[in-house]
Amino acid sequence: MSVISKVVQALEPSATIAMATKAKELRAAGRTVYDLSLGEPDFATPDHICQAAVEAMRAGHTHYTQAPGIPELRAAVARHYAATHGIEYKPEQVVVSNGAKHSLHNVFTVLCDPGDEVIIPAPYWVSYAELVRLAGGVPVIVSTTQESNFKLLPEQLVEAVTERTKVLLLCSPSNPTGSMYSPEELAALADVAIERDLIVVTDEIYERLIYGDNRFASFPTVRDGLVDRTVIVNGVSKTYAMTGWRIGWTLSTVEVAKAMSKVQSQETSNPCSISQYAAIAALEGPQECVAEMCLEFAKRRDYVTSRIAEIDGLSCGEMDGAFYAFVNIQAHLGKSYGGTTIDNSSDWCLGLLDQQGVATVMGSAFGAEGYARLSFATSMDNLKAAFDGMAAFIDSAK
Repeated sequence: MSVISKVVQALEPSATIAMATKAKELRAAGRTVYDLSLGEPDFATPDHICQAAVEAMRAGHTHYTQAPGIPELRAAVARHYAATHGIEYKPEQVVVSNGAKHSLHNVFTVLCDPGDEVIIPAPYWVSYAELVRLAGGVPVIVSTTQESNFKLLPEQLVEAVTERTKVLLLCSPSNPTGSMYSPEELAALADVAIERDLIVVTDEIYERLIYGDNRFASFPTVRDGLVDRTVIVNGVSKTYAMTGWRIGWTLSTVEVAKAMSKVQSQETSNPCSISQYAAIAALEGPQECVAEMCLEFAKRRDYVTSRIAEIDGLSCGEMDGAFYAFVNIQAHLGKSYGGTTIDNSSDWCLGLLDQQGVATVMGSAFGAEGYARLSFATSMDNLKAAFDGMAAFIDSAK
């Protein structure tokens, strides 16, 4: 008899973390590695945020806090959504957690009974399906296409709904594709959610990283009555280069928020007290740092777009936001690389890492075989070297 539970035995490890770990191992062995695997801004956390953490420590804010977060941060999150999106939330509707991933775990633990179905459009972030399974839910994967820029269509949602469907999970802008739903596209999905009485969990962690003339819309704003059937997931990690600070949050009904707070009180007690004060400074302090980082990401996005277009057989959808390119590599599968025939995205990404030192993540981890995800949250020099290595790897195929 195995000592490990069946749920955990069936759990897939995070592919993004696994590829980043492999890249670090090669680097430790003396290899030059260009890491495009992790979705982590390469900028330092802005000084005023770090200073707020120092001041919090000096003020003695180094003890347990309320399970759902300090009142000051919960109020700051509510003010942010009112000012930015015109949605009125009370602080008691906000639950602050140890990163957005922890927030998602809380959400599915609270919402899902065994057998409840959660519709997840693919490509999807690697942890979504596994977090649903951990909570006892059933992920229902609905494949989208590059032609639709990897967006779920209303008719696909209608077809996927069954009597067991409880939740629709959306991510806009998307990890891994960078695509973003327009307000009109969200409204069309909202109509189905209302008609079929679905709860919508919307991951909006990349809401501030938007390019060109694209306009972000928070899901509850596109139709009346959506606030009571929506759980928003967000945080400071991507916008403020604060991945290591581990602060995410949810906005939901008071009923759902109280339930998540109860779960969190048993899991972790509370998020890091010091990080919470830093998050207040992030939300309510100077915002020029966000514009500067977004401008640099936009330059990198344009460069990545041009390099993909230059390499025969590669293509990707429109990157409206976030900092990822989801690259179609299907034309380069079924070929021999260094004497080994590569037929799938996993082997292709591993071959690229082994032969050229370029770390990416296989599309199969995101529910889309034949693709590779590239993060451009790295320096322009790294991007140039990585694409040179990718072009050489492709040219070596026979």
